[in-house]
Amino acid sequence: MKTKLKGRYVIGFDGKEHVILENAEIVYEKDTIIFVGKNYLDEVDEVIDVGNAILSPGFIDLNALGDIDHDILHLEANSNRQKNLLWSEQHVKNGHHELMTKEEEAFKSLYAYSQLILNGITTAMPITSVFYKKWAETYEELEAAANHAASLGLRIYLGPSYQCGIRVVEPDGKIKIHWDEQAGEKGLERAVKFIETLDGAFDGLVKGMLAPERIETQTPDILTKTKFYSEKLDVPIKLHAAQGSFEFHTMLKEHGVTPIRYLYNLGFLGSKTGIPHAHFISGYSEANYDLDNDLSLMKETNTTVIHCPLIIGRHGSMLETYAKYKKEGINIALGTDTFPPDLFQNVRTGSMLSRIAEKEVEGSTYADFFHSITLGAAAFLNREDLGRISVGAKADIIAIDLSGYHMGVIDDPIRTMFVSGSGRDIKLSIINGRIVMKDQVIPNLDLEEMKQKGQMYFNKMKKGYLIRDYEQLSENELFPPSFKLVDSLD
Repeated sequence: MKTKLKGRYVIGFDGKEHVILENAEIVYEKDTIIFVGKNYLDEVDEVIDVGNAILSPGFIDLNALGDIDHDILHLEANSNRQKNLLWSEQHVKNGHHELMTKEEEAFKSLYAYSQLILNGITTAMPITSVFYKKWAETYEELEAAANHAASLGLRIYLGPSYQCGIRVVEPDGKIKIHWDEQAGEKGLERAVKFIETLDGAFDGLVKGMLAPERIETQTPDILTKTKFYSEKLDVPIKLHAAQGSFEFHTMLKEHGVTPIRYLYNLGFLGSKTGIPHAHFISGYSEANYDLDNDLSLMKETNTTVIHCPLIIGRHGSMLETYAKYKKEGINIALGTDTFPPDLFQNVRTGSMLSRIAEKEVEGSTYADFFHSITLGAAAFLNREDLGRISVGAKADIIAIDLSGYHMGVIDDPIRTMFVSGSGRDIKLSIINGRIVMKDQVIPNLDLEEMKQKGQMYFNKMKKGYLIRDYEQLSENELFPPSFKLVDSLD
């Protein structure tokens, strides 16, 4: 089966970098691209003309949302309220349990992955919240997630998360870490079993990864074992680190070094290690600590930074800066990490914040960020067949519609789509040679039904915060509305 795609622009790859071809074609056979250019003369089985659109390599999201987002409950909570959204110490002592049923836990990944596909993401490395978990992800929910990804046709890197500790709030409001090292050990065992069972499943669409939770909730032993299994099983690691004041200063107090230096000393950093968010480092404006050079450690070890500009921007932080990290020679990929999983928003936000700090465009262009969601992410995954449109690459291709009135006038296609576009302008998504979405419709998926189920899940998740809050505030106190709720204007 040979398929020819035609479009106004094709973002091709010349072996070194992306290039733009006008009024060009892509031909793929089964799951592989066999031609990129103009005037393909051999016969094909199907021709798809996307018209006034950009044919682009599919986006790679290395910190994709794998559940139904809780951040809408967190992003406008003030500094005094943020701790109320964590677990109370008393809640843990009372014997906390799973809030969601197995069916609900299985549903959340189907909801999340369908959102990724609608936003042009063809390869994802998800993260899910543990705020409403008994402890961390279970084998069963990740097994369901793998099946959902396969049914939708999403290329995915998966592994159940694990942790040895969790942040809790004491009765006086002090935050500390509650430890359960045995739970961390069992979690790592689950993760290894998952990889050994499902890595490479579903025609290679599902690949394994190791997903220890936040750095401050891991023991040195678990991190060392994680690195060992990463090398043994040849899978990537994703560990959240250098992402906030509590973590940074906890690591300084407990170990006398920054989070990045701590990982370096353990031998944890490396080409298979990706660090979301890696902005709270030595020299960072809020850290007040410049006795080390964390950037040089990440550069030396070829560690990838997974930058999530939208969510950290919503919470008043930023990478200092994308352009600086790039200039230092650090590989930077992107993650959405919040809803909507719209990489257009993330590119705009990341580029803007970097330009504001740098007072310069160089190193912060949309083209730079496009590299991060394609070639930079593929480099971390060690996949020369992803993130590019070239002969021999996987047929992971999206079409970004330029015909909408909201797009305005069209100039350079990369600048145009990131100035005016959004995930809703993705009109076609092909993964591994399979059409998984066309005109914002996913085959055999009732989006209206999904929306209703998603709202029910969210409502239940929101109620769970009231159970865990250390002050047991009412719902209106914990989640005050933007404006006062009234029955009438009288």
